[in-house]
Amino acid sequence: MIVRKQLDYAFARLFKGKAFIIFGPRQTGKTTFVEQLLAKVDKKTLYLNGDDADVRETLAKPNAAQIAQLLAGYEVLFIDEAQRINDVGLLIKIIVDRFKPVQVIATGSSAFELSGKINEPLTGRKYEMMLLPFSYAELVSDTDFITEERSLEQRLIYGSYPEIINDPQNAEEHLKLLADSYLYKDLFTLEDVKKPLLFEKIVKALALQVGSEVNFSELAQLVKADQKTVDKYVSLLEKSFVVFSLPAFSGNVRNEIKKNKKIYFYDTGIVNAITRNFSPLANRNDVGALFENYMIAERMKFLHQNQIEAECFFWRTTQQQEIDYIEKTKEKFLAVEFKWSERGKNKIPLTFTQAYPDAETLLLSKSDRGSFLNT
Repeated sequence: MIVRKQLDYAFARLFKGKAFIIFGPRQTGKTTFVEQLLAKVDKKTLYLNGDDADVRETLAKPNAAQIAQLLAGYEVLFIDEAQRINDVGLLIKIIVDRFKPVQVIATGSSAFELSGKINEPLTGRKYEMMLLPFSYAELVSDTDFITEERSLEQRLIYGSYPEIINDPQNAEEHLKLLADSYLYKDLFTLEDVKKPLLFEKIVKALALQVGSEVNFSELAQLVKADQKTVDKYVSLLEKSFVVFSLPAFSGNVRNEIKKNKKIYFYDTGIVNAITRNFSPLANRNDVGALFENYMIAERMKFLHQNQIEAECFFWRTTQQQEIDYIEKTKEKFLAVEFKWSERGKNKIPLTFTQAYPDAETLLLSKSDRGSFLNT
């Protein structure tokens, strides 16, 4: 079993008088993560699943007396799929405030739903963590550097969801099922998604534009919808951990692009499942964009796993000078250009280095990913 990098982070925050909330896409191993965590804790645990109707009914209107009866004899309460339980934030608040010896651990696959239910009642009462598909660092730790380097094409085509890593022979089947069913399960149960066919058109359009700036007005015209609907659906995709966006970075250069966004998927296998393109890399014309998405998504995992707070951008001017990835932290200002080809053919625009002389610049090809994703 692959050991997740965030286990020590989670373990160190248990029994500190706060709930521990784990967000992330469906099928990324949140339940398995908690099982690994509980194996380290070795405490008597009550497991509840928000997908079970009787659990939702029992916890519909939580009160202290009912909770005391429920928790009798237990030291840990694990609530899986917590977003399905009404007033789950109030439930957790009561436990944190009145049943202090009991550690609450909750998982949720839908940030917009779960966050709305827990943020206000749990202010100051929770730790949070995002769990994404397996990272480069986790996979290297499970095997070795050379094995993972040899798997780059597999990762670009099929991604790193646990089911894909554990059963690579059936990767295409698993990904199609994930993209068609599980990925949007939370979204399609909400009133906000009133036009599922339109929603799927938007998802496919974004998958076909990976690595390019997204003009929401043009996207709305392409899918024959109004821009407000497109904006809302893209926002829902972000809040359910299907995609994330990079805004444009601007500062000292007059002709910098300031408004547009780039949209990336957390997993390249999902991109290929949506577009139904699992062709070998040698037969594709989108390898550069796929590699760019992979590297930036893996960097997002790296930041989350190491609890690094960073502002992330892309940079481009009206003269088409561009840099794929900008990262700003308290300690570092980093500018990175990704190319599938070897680094000797690439360069950082002089306009950028002159305007931002304090920026560290990197030219990364496919043979350079290790130091960027596992340091």
